[in-house]
Amino acid sequence: MSSTISRRGVLRAGAALAATTAVPAWAQAKPTIRFAAVFSDKDIRAEMINMLAKDLEASYTIQPYLNSTLFKQGTELVALQRDNLEMGNIAPQDISKQIPAWSILTSAYLFRDANHLNQFFASDMGTQMKKMVEDQLKVHILGPTFFGTRQVGLKPKKKIATPADMSGIKLRMPPGEAWQLLGRSLGANPVAMAYAETYTGLQTGAIDGQDNPLPNVQNMKFYEVMSQVVMTSHLVGFDLLTVNMKTWSGMNAAQQKAFQGAADKAIAWSTAEHLKRETELAEGFKKQGLDVYAPNIPAFRDHAQKVYLASDEAKAWPAGLLDKINAMK
Repeated sequence: MSSTISRRGVLRAGAALAATTAVPAWAQAKPTIRFAAVFSDKDIRAEMINMLAKDLEASYTIQPYLNSTLFKQGTELVALQRDNLEMGNIAPQDISKQIPAWSILTSAYLFRDANHLNQFFASDMGTQMKKMVEDQLKVHILGPTFFGTRQVGLKPKKKIATPADMSGIKLRMPPGEAWQLLGRSLGANPVAMAYAETYTGLQTGAIDGQDNPLPNVQNMKFYEVMSQVVMTSHLVGFDLLTVNMKTWSGMNAAQQKAFQGAADKAIAWSTAEHLKRETELAEGFKKQGLDVYAPNIPAFRDHAQKVYLASDEAKAWPAGLLDKINAMK
């Protein structure tokens, strides 16, 4: 009898094991998705991630690691590629390091506003650029996360009207050649410095200024060590909400659709909040005593475009893409 029971037990155990292994890994337990970003918990995009996590909490546990606490700024993309990270907010400048054609999307005065940016990424042109990343870098782009239009904030009180007035200005830029080119296109002397070190850099005089959207200036309190905001509006700031391919491919079609839908909702909310905040902050900084004004924008645009078109980066731009982006209504 005991041997019969033993055989039956073995058969039952084997059947149970077979049933378990037949179920995909994603269906067995709620996966944990680690998200890494450079921005702080005060950032609107932090709430965007909280919204995404809440909408997907029945299927996934999204763990945010903000303020570069998990990976240093600029290293998140490689972490995604090596499967050391499931989800990140990646700068297009980091993508352009590996795919030179992407440098066109980091150039000054390319997108007019957030709507133009979103229109591009929803177009066939944007789809092709996203597929380029997926094919070559094995990273899936959920969408662009607009975080405001970049303006120049300075500690010196020198009035800025044209790029010539930026000569000699030590302007903090994130590390990477794409960012340094952006700084040069404004007529400044770019200085590579991490986001988290920028406040101290302004305070000590290691740098004269920084370029960021106004919500970032507010979040990081850069305004405390600035005298003016020059509304150059030189770059529609955006990063890319991304998922590594191991995570994305592990989802079935229905799961991917739900994940993308939740991301679209969170990104749209974040964009609207940033646009609202920008308008409020421009007036708020004036009330705090900062000089907030617009320089000669056409002069800055012309100078920047000449610098970019003469650069090595422009040689890698897809033929005709610049004209097509400019022609979008």
